Amino acid sequence: MTYKFTIVVPVYNEEENLERVETELSNYLNIASVPTSILFVNDGSKDNSQELIEAICNRNKAFEYILFKENRGLSAAIKAGFDYVDSELVGYIDSDLQTAPEDFNVLLEHIDTHELVTGVRSNRKDSFVKNMSSKIANGIRRAFTHDGMDDTGCPLKVIKTDYAKRIPMFRGLHRFLPAMIMLQNGRVTQVTVQHFPRIAGRAKFGLWNRLLGPLMDCFAYLWMKKKYINYDVAKSSK
Repeated sequence: MTYKFTIVVPVYNEEENLERVETELSNYLNIASVPTSILFVNDGSKDNSQELIEAICNRNKAFEYILFKENRGLSAAIKAGFDYVDSELVGYIDSDLQTAPEDFNVLLEHIDTHELVTGVRSNRKDSFVKNMSSKIANGIRRAFTHDGMDDTGCPLKVIKTDYAKRIPMFRGLHRFLPAMIMLQNGRVTQVTVQHFPRIAGRAKFGLWNRLLGPLMDCFAYLWMKKKYINYDVAKSSK
């Protein structure tokens, strides 16, 4: 089967969530607005996640996986997903399922006129500290990038694959995906999506990752923006 859309699912020690992930994503495939496949990227999990992922992929033809030799972080997992997919569109969702797969259909409604569509989590079901640190980090990032995005940390995005593959990813840059698409003169927009509390497992990121780390990444982005090479070919005999 030829798939138009691939959903990348980064996984790191999520054995408690994977059965639900299979159920929710399988249900979504039945209602997806375009032919869709799933790509797990196991970021060197130390629990039984890989055994469960392989069982899921054996049961479902539309599910595939990549296993890292060692833990490399969320940005690396997302980049690997972008590198491996061959569908026209690529997106990703966290394996904690605090966002709903069916909202991909809402994002897909806008992808024809944009190169990236990102979710904005409404009525977030996170702790006060997590919500406030995220809000502050987003404000700092907007001041640096002027991307106009309210919630780049939302783990629900759809991107045109040729743009995604050109993103020069490094650790932490997953928070700057809209800005990196804009560097390519791509169009970005945001759409409100649902948000739910984490049911199983635990968050892998603390205050440093949500606030201080992103502040440092802003300076990396400014350097990259200054050095970024962008061109359009007017004519070619090739």
